[in-house]
Amino acid sequence: MAAASASAEEVDEPGMETEAQKLELCCGDAGESNSSAAGKALEMDQLHEDSDISQASVSNGGDSETGKELVELKIIWNKNKYDVKFPLDSTGADLKEKIHSLTGLPPTMQKVMFKGLLPEEKTLREIKVTNGAKIMVVGSTINDVLAVNTPKEAAQQEVKSEENKKEPLCRQKQHRKVLDKGKPEDVMPSVKGVQERLPTVPLSGMYNKTGGKVRLTFKLEQDQLWIGTKERTEKIPMGSIKNVVNEPIEGHEDYHMMAFQLGPTEASYYWVYWVPTQYVDAIKDTVLGKWQYF
Repeated sequence: MAAASASAEEVDEPGMETEAQKLELCCGDAGESNSSAAGKALEMDQLHEDSDISQASVSNGGDSETGKELVELKIIWNKNKYDVKFPLDSTGADLKEKIHSLTGLPPTMQKVMFKGLLPEEKTLREIKVTNGAKIMVVGSTINDVLAVNTPKEAAQQEVKSEENKKEPLCRQKQHRKVLDKGKPEDVMPSVKGVQERLPTVPLSGMYNKTGGKVRLTFKLEQDQLWIGTKERTEKIPMGSIKNVVNEPIEGHEDYHMMAFQLGPTEASYYWVYWVPTQYVDAIKDTVLGKWQYF
């Protein structure tokens, strides 16, 4: 009986080991399953992180492609100031388009000044524009031009009509006494049959109605005409000049006498004598707002 009992115990032990092994195997399978799930979760998190990094990289890439070197500008027009950041490698023509978007001034109606007239074909870098540079803009919108020029053109037609009825200006007594003095010794050279734009220096070597020396300086960046004599300099807004009249000087047709109408009547004419003929049209176009194209 003892032998039989021992034998039975020996039979039961292997069976118990088998159940334990099964339990261990189940636990092992569950552990592996849990480990696999955790691994997959980590893989998904990594994929999300990779996706976020990829998206960030694409965004930064877009910024770097459009990120150009910018320069800070102060654009001044008609007492208005605009602070603008603009690509340094853009041209003057590009800047005119930007000014158009800010002010409504068509590019062809703009005179843009930076150390002189801004060249359209050169970049801002080439003309050495730096941060904080002031860009002066002179010009009128199309509506302003139509409103202002129509009365001026009508006034010009009236003046021409009156001039046709009168004797030549240079024969009238008030002008004759100045013209009889002859050419000023420092009169500027004239070029007959040629039209030139305004020089970068003042027009000098001319007389006014009293026979005194006079010079004309066109301050485009300030939209002013400076009339300078030995005694003083008058700074006149170009928009306030009502009209400009001129006539060739008899016997010296390569020079003109010219008047700027500063008030409502002919009594306000400011006369200048011995103006070189090649600058006459440029003076009238500049003062009366008919912009020159360069």
